[in-house]
Amino acid sequence: MKCPRYQHENRSGAKFCEECATGLAGTCTNCDSQLSPTAKFCPECAHPVAGAVPERPFASPESYTPKHLVEKILTSKSARGASGAHA
Repeated sequence: MKCPRYQHENRSGAKFCEECATGLAGTCTNCDSQLSPTAKFCPECAHPVAGAVPERPFASPESYTPKHLVEKILTSKSARGASGAHA
């Protein structure tokens, strides 16, 4: 199992990294199954891992699109719409 902190390769089933002592595996609070260090949900019962926040998609394109690109897209869209109306 690879250490999430230093990427040191440890033996399978190790609970702590041999290089830095970082914890490698936790257990599910619902079913006591072993969890990988990056688990967000238990692989056995799908219970959320405490403290893990699942990635969420962006609410809207405006939340991640740079303002200058938004303006450029809107400008080209309105120019295209004006020329498309006459065709």
